[in-house]
Amino acid sequence: MLLVKSFHIVFVASWFAGLFYLPRIFVNLAMVPEGSIAERARLLLMARKLLRFMTLIAVPALGLGIWLWAGYGIGWGPGNGWMHAKLAVVLLAMGYHHACGRILKKFEANAMARSHVWFRWFNEMPVLMLVAAVILVVLKPF
Repeated sequence: MLLVKSFHIVFVASWFAGLFYLPRIFVNLAMVPEGSIAERARLLLMARKLLRFMTLIAVPALGLGIWLWAGYGIGWGPGNGWMHAKLAVVLLAMGYHHACGRILKKFEANAMARSHVWFRWFNEMPVLMLVAAVILVVLKPF
């Protein structure tokens, strides 16, 4: 079980690294001046590759988490309300990941109207999700 838990942590940390960095690329994309075709193309390529990598990393992160939950029974039974809250955070992270994919498609279609300031705030959400998940798992407050 400890090996499964270790790999789960590694894959979650890697997935969140992508969730931290992709919106930073969006900040830069939102700041690209008109006519900077090469810069825009390079940032879009970076974003596409990162999103693909993040998605591949998210699969084992989620799969190993399900294994710990369903296979080893972590979070089952009374006194494990923290797990329900953590699963809600995981769903939020998956939704954020999906939203990043939709945003990238809008950038590719040149249809994104949000400013770099909006993306700077958007970039803070995964930090809050990771803090919440770690606190829930370590402290098990309820």
